[in-house]
Amino acid sequence: MRGQLIKRYFITGLLIWVPLAITAWVLALIASVADQSLRLLPETLRPHQLLGYDIPGAGVVLTLLIIFVTGVLAANFIGQRLVGWWEQLLARIPVVNSIYLSVKQVSDTLFSSSGNAFRKALLIQYPRRGSWTIAFLTGRPGGDVVNHLPGDLVSVYVPTTPNPTSGFFLMLPRSDVIELDMDVDEALKYIISMGVVAPPARTRLAKPSNPPL
Repeated sequence: MRGQLIKRYFITGLLIWVPLAITAWVLALIASVADQSLRLLPETLRPHQLLGYDIPGAGVVLTLLIIFVTGVLAANFIGQRLVGWWEQLLARIPVVNSIYLSVKQVSDTLFSSSGNAFRKALLIQYPRRGSWTIAFLTGRPGGDVVNHLPGDLVSVYVPTTPNPTSGFFLMLPRSDVIELDMDVDEALKYIISMGVVAPPARTRLAKPSNPPL
């Protein structure tokens, strides 16, 4: 009995400290990588030269400042012309063009305020009938694909657990997906926790099982 009590206390302690330790490790890693941006400054302007000692987190501030200033400059007409010229230059470099353009297309889709990626959480039957999982609506099939697929289809992304950055891209009939009354963040937490952290239940009015997406 005492052994079970000790084990329970130990597991409770792990549940408190493990998330904190991982969070601290990730933040420290980000700060360490961001501190490398200080190398962009002239030697005489670096904190160690000005103050005689390093300032932890100075690289994070500088990185955020560079990102913000880049966004401000790229938002005006001249900045847009420069960005367009830069992209045309990269497009002429073999290998670099395919990597850069692919990454840029994905990032534009994910982070653009006008994009439709990961805007809705869905419930689908996968990998077989009777087995259900959570997916995310990413759009509709395009290109030559639509010429070979009959019916009204939607494109969905099925993330893996507990790492949602990998997954599967599927094109399913619209009638086979169910829109969930669940935020994307809630659905991601549900997936990462392997179903342990369930979203709060919501009372909803009766509606068709396959609403329009």
